[in-house]
Amino acid sequence: MIDLPSVHGKLTPNAPLAPLVWFKSGGAAQWLFEPKDIADLQGFIRDLDPAMPLMAIGLGSNMIVRDGGVPGVVVRLGKAFAKVVPAGDHILNCGGGASGILVSSTARDAGIAGMEFLRSIPGTVGGFVRMNGGAYGREVKDILIDCDVLLRSGELLTLPVADLRYSYRHSELPGGAIVVAARFRGLPGEASVIQAEMDRISEDREASQPLRSKTGGSTFKNPQGHKAWQLVDAAGCRGVQIGGAQVSEKHTNFLLNLGDATSADIEALGEEVRRRVFEKSGVELQWEIQRVGRAK
Repeated sequence: MIDLPSVHGKLTPNAPLAPLVWFKSGGAAQWLFEPKDIADLQGFIRDLDPAMPLMAIGLGSNMIVRDGGVPGVVVRLGKAFAKVVPAGDHILNCGGGASGILVSSTARDAGIAGMEFLRSIPGTVGGFVRMNGGAYGREVKDILIDCDVLLRSGELLTLPVADLRYSYRHSELPGGAIVVAARFRGLPGEASVIQAEMDRISEDREASQPLRSKTGGSTFKNPQGHKAWQLVDAAGCRGVQIGGAQVSEKHTNFLLNLGDATSADIEALGEEVRRRVFEKSGVELQWEIQRVGRAK
């Protein structure tokens, strides 16, 4: 039996991760830790054997968990990390586990504009701060003031936006760091106008993306000067299947689990798409979806 630090939250051995991710596939976490609060998480990380692998998940929307499961500890930030509170001067204090929908809705209620795009990002603050999440012409770097991160050593740091050195869907957040909170600044706005923009975004996504399927969001990053979905479509990949996995016919930058796909099916399909696109266009698509764990 592995000796892990004592906790106040919930620590579960051999915890299935498939129910926690959008694709509904993949293996188990060796350990799943749902901390009670930041102090609980900080103490656990500080006292955890440095050799023990550690990673965090949010809503599991942008992730393939491989079928052999994830070694070490997977941290899931729950309700204690999901609060969003207006702080004056068009600033929101957001927990790392808060969803994009909650952040944008709280901004609307506080008369804060410029955060409507978060309505369309199917993840949590921790994830889209790490990845510089963006949509509809805006990115996290446009609104982030700073963020609180727990380093693998257990040290709690506040990093200003400049320290993250953001680029497209990428930050230079320290390896193994977990984003536990962030501050966003928007602009003054009318709640009705903000809601109208959120409705427009919601309707556009509903019309163009397979939101009611088992999917993982955008599969590939848009290469410079291209749209990933157009390259995938031009390579003849619309509707292509491997096992129970399929390239969406509605939006070709989405992969679907038709019901019984393994994570190996989904990842193999993604690699086949990358191969065909490179063969057709000479462009090498880069995964946007995070792939974690071990193959079975």
